[in-house]
Amino acid sequence: MKIVVTKETLAGEKRVPIIPPTVDKLVKLGAEVEVEAGIGATCRFQDSEYEKVGAKVNADREAMIRSADMVLRLRKPPENEIEWMKKGCIHVSYLDPFNEVELVEKMKSCGVSAMSLEMIPRSTIAQKMDVLSSQANLGGYVAVLLAAEQLDKIFPMMTTPSGTIKPARVFIIGVGVAGLQAIATAKRLGARVEAFDTRPVVAEQVQSLGAKFVKIDLGETGQTKDGYAKQLTPEQLQMQKEGMAKACALADVVITTAQLFGRPAPRIIDRGMLAQMQPGSVVVDMAVETGGNVEGSEVDKVVEVEGVHVIGIGNLPGRVAIPASQMYSANMGNFVDHFWDKEAKTFNLDLDDDIIKGAKITHKGETVSEMYIGIMNK
Repeated sequence: MKIVVTKETLAGEKRVPIIPPTVDKLVKLGAEVEVEAGIGATCRFQDSEYEKVGAKVNADREAMIRSADMVLRLRKPPENEIEWMKKGCIHVSYLDPFNEVELVEKMKSCGVSAMSLEMIPRSTIAQKMDVLSSQANLGGYVAVLLAAEQLDKIFPMMTTPSGTIKPARVFIIGVGVAGLQAIATAKRLGARVEAFDTRPVVAEQVQSLGAKFVKIDLGETGQTKDGYAKQLTPEQLQMQKEGMAKACALADVVITTAQLFGRPAPRIIDRGMLAQMQPGSVVVDMAVETGGNVEGSEVDKVVEVEGVHVIGIGNLPGRVAIPASQMYSANMGNFVDHFWDKEAKTFNLDLDDDIIKGAKITHKGETVSEMYIGIMNK
């Protein structure tokens, strides 16, 4: 089976989809691996390192894709490149299918078996291939560093001959993987940290990291079977805003991480809440690329709203591209390895497997994801 991996072409994207150790793993499984020339340059991996572990390096992107049985990427493919793939080719990457309907239709019409990595179920067995978690972890770390850089105060308490400097107060909204890493990073920097999530079940995790869990009574909430926060009602969103306003007003830094799978991010901080914050405070909107949690945030910009610095920088994991690439590449390698038929030396597209069922969007000219169909038909 021929596995082709192309380099990323989106401006500013420094992550690479596969690194030499993962190529070595795939070659040892029996795969024929071909990578595009210069694929690892942004992370200082040379073509010779890929060749050393058994990959073929090719500068002809179109010819590579046309010959592939499986294409591995990080970002979604340009629409014209879908036409290059032969029928039955398996394509694996982030796809953002709910916002890329035309792309999904193109893959369906071209007979491509499209696998969307962000739709891999959050089950124990799938943890090793969970790209959302691995990248969100790094995103939470970077969000705190951006906030610390923008804030005109220091995070830790300092006792000096000139007096005692109080620690910065950091408020994290959303305690998923990104939120937990943001809590841990802010604590390591010495801040006083509080956190809130609509799922009371995460309070223990917050406290285990030395932070305070802010309790807001929203009535019945919870999470989906895959571990995502359930969408709140308009009434619950209003209660949440009112409950969070006090914590935001006291905070030097607020980091929002709230996202809803398959839907725009909820707007949880409005201008009224920003106006109550201290001038010079910092808000990091980690959901800016999916609609934004913060009113006034802009993608890839730092703007001032009501005297507050609102950071809307996108692709936070890409700012630490080397570990982000290591983790993504490992996730990708684990995904292929998990379904690899070692005797036939091919990828077994097991349509009855829960992981494949979750990730599979199109197959044999049909849209086959039950989740995708259900959400798009609402």
